Amino acid sequence: MKLLSTTFFAASIGLAAAHGDHEGQHIPKLVGGRKLLADLNMRRGLLGHDSVVSRDGVSPTKQQESLRRRQDDDDPQCGPGIGSCDAGYCCSAEGWCGKTKVYCAAPDCQINYSSGCDGNKKPSGVDTASVARPKLSSVLYGGAGIYDCVNNGEIALTFDDGPYIYTNDLLDKLKAYGAKATFFITGNNLGKGQINDPASIYPAILRRMHAEGHQIASHTWSHQNASQLTNTQFTNQMVWNEIAINSVMGFFPTYMRPPYSICEKNCQNILSTLGYHAIYFDLDTAGYLNDDAKKIQTSKNIWDQAMRTSNPNSDSFLQIEHDIHQQVVYNLTDYILTSLISHGYQSVTVGQCLGDPASNWYRAGPAGSVTNPVSSAVTSKPTTPTTASTRNTRSTVGPVPTGTTTVTKDGTCGNGVTCAGSRYGSCCSTHNFCGVGDDYCKVANGCQAAFGTCDDAPVSTRITRSSISSKNFYDDYQRILALLSPVRRRPQTNP
Repeated sequence: MKLLSTTFFAASIGLAAAHGDHEGQHIPKLVGGRKLLADLNMRRGLLGHDSVVSRDGVSPTKQQESLRRRQDDDDPQCGPGIGSCDAGYCCSAEGWCGKTKVYCAAPDCQINYSSGCDGNKKPSGVDTASVARPKLSSVLYGGAGIYDCVNNGEIALTFDDGPYIYTNDLLDKLKAYGAKATFFITGNNLGKGQINDPASIYPAILRRMHAEGHQIASHTWSHQNASQLTNTQFTNQMVWNEIAINSVMGFFPTYMRPPYSICEKNCQNILSTLGYHAIYFDLDTAGYLNDDAKKIQTSKNIWDQAMRTSNPNSDSFLQIEHDIHQQVVYNLTDYILTSLISHGYQSVTVGQCLGDPASNWYRAGPAGSVTNPVSSAVTSKPTTPTTASTRNTRSTVGPVPTGTTTVTKDGTCGNGVTCAGSRYGSCCSTHNFCGVGDDYCKVANGCQAAFGTCDDAPVSTRITRSSISSKNFYDDYQRILALLSPVRRRPQTNP
């Protein structure tokens, strides 16, 4: 067993603060392979707001029963020791009642003290609770957790908390490098709205993830701390995310990651009953703590230390990032992808790094449960992700050129919807998604001229190991950033 150096260990303290325990409760120990973060069992306040776990032997339910509502008072406060907001109001992280995004956005809105929180709003769609959940995989089920890959030479890149306004650009980068990743999806967090809202960009992003060979996994409905929830609340967090994902895709995942890496016994049992694999990680660059141009080098240093002390012939990594952070997407990701290629690693999905066939990654939803289809990409069942040797078998509706087209609002194209003039890129790919680069814009690759522009992209931006020299990594990194400039678009809107 190999330990990462003091630099990585020190950085991991920040990791534990964001992903760890609360008030001495158990946190996952990052063990196995060549990494160890043992006994990081620290007492600290939870990020976001005060805990509502048992105080002085009194359960949260009993506390709430003994407290009067405060909305009739002149001072509309809420939370532990005070009480709940009136129906429809939201209790903010700071303990005030209100109705705007500042009060209601998950996960900060205190769901135990207000009915209006985003986390308390069930998504539309067919309920998945009754779906049969046979355990077909040899990968461990339940919340005890998996921390390491089993295949040497592979790095499972994972991104939590999205999809978000940066995710389409992240997908462009992954495509340019030929990299695969796993996205742990949160259904309604940060005020972005519900991911199956057909008026949002998120259904198209989910479909694009799957079409391009990435793995979709769950990060719960609204990123609540499981230790603060009743069994019913946590079950809802899992099932509601299933409903939202299934209404878009026609299936839902069997892989998940607990928010804050907290999953105690009740959480573990529920995940086992629902047929989920709980995925943790053994490498975290703490990009979420360094989301600043002046700080992101700290995350790069952590990554470099991991690469320097490992060998692809004997090592692998299960790594974590968050696609809700700008520096992670537009700076750190290029650095990581360039580095892992130069060091001889392959970027893969979690399922692949665990040796689990893609057929085990999802469960089919109830018949007729796709309530949010798009005409250009109708998913009928889970399919094997596209790889170098397999083609995606997802059924799609082919283009139907018309005399009048409208500019896409969600990044999909075809059937009278064009990419030309959109913020997603001007080319409509063979898979009916807008973008830039050869995969989208070359006629030879299936670019659809009826719904955008074709053959106007720069020379291929596909990055391979042969294009990277490990002897001069910094120069390679700068050169590749310049090469990838077409896919490094800055977001223009906020959710």
